[in-house]
Amino acid sequence: MRIVSLLPAATDIVAELGLADRLVGRTHECDWPPRAVASVPVVTGADLDQETLSSREISDAVGGSAHSGSSLYTLDTEVLAALRPDVVLTQDLCDVCAVSYERVSRTVRLLDAGTRVLSLEPRTLDDVLDCLVTVGTVLGVRESAELRRAELRARLERVRERTAGRQRPRVVAIEWLDPLWPAGHWVPEQIAAAGGEPLLAAPGEHTAPMTWDAVRAARPEVLLVLPCGFPPERTLRETDLLTRLPGWSELPAVRAGRVWVLDGPAYFNRPGPRVVRGAEVLAHVLHGVRAGTAVTPAEARPFR
Repeated sequence: MRIVSLLPAATDIVAELGLADRLVGRTHECDWPPRAVASVPVVTGADLDQETLSSREISDAVGGSAHSGSSLYTLDTEVLAALRPDVVLTQDLCDVCAVSYERVSRTVRLLDAGTRVLSLEPRTLDDVLDCLVTVGTVLGVRESAELRRAELRARLERVRERTAGRQRPRVVAIEWLDPLWPAGHWVPEQIAAAGGEPLLAAPGEHTAPMTWDAVRAARPEVLLVLPCGFPPERTLRETDLLTRLPGWSELPAVRAGRVWVLDGPAYFNRPGPRVVRGAEVLAHVLHGVRAGTAVTPAEARPFR
């Protein structure tokens, strides 16, 4: 079976199912596992250069009329056609996170090659793990997919057990810096599983921008900074967007030195199996508890 993944989280799922060798196409953002995807042809591009634009400039471009109702990503239809995929994995959850489902479906119809398009739309942790079975069923490995889901659920339960009975700190997770945006969907559940009390977003919620006053009023004891699509190094280039805000130094989290920069794309922004690792990372961040392999500075580092 020939698979094209137009969503980094879907690529993670394919790799988790042991089918990375069936990938014949991927997005320019699919980066895990590195060795498995490095040689897979890229079929997408981006209209925006996130390395040169500020968070505000990226946000303005996303909200501008040029991208209203359309994805920010380009799709090389000629390359896609040449790859002759049996299955194309995509999403219809966020129009600025990957190539839009509508565009993919339209393109595949034009190919007229019997290609199946599978759209993944998880909003909760259970949804994310269930996607393993959804994809595994289509790819013919349902039994092993159910096994992997059970293993990931067991890891999540271990996180809950290791943090049970501890005082639950009040936590705000920030998914974008300018404008400020709280992390929703599965992130509140990751926080709760790791022994925290998530603030300003509910499980499964598709959030909207928030004011700085809302953050100050919430008085978080822990602040998680995990911008969508930004690795920690990129996030650290814009820390002044937070530190210059009025009352920053008065936040309980800041006063206690409990502000953390996390690897959002790897463990929090993408609805793939590595969200379980994200919960393990948070167990370390919130309680100093080890619930898996040791957490590295690349995964979580104190905000400086």
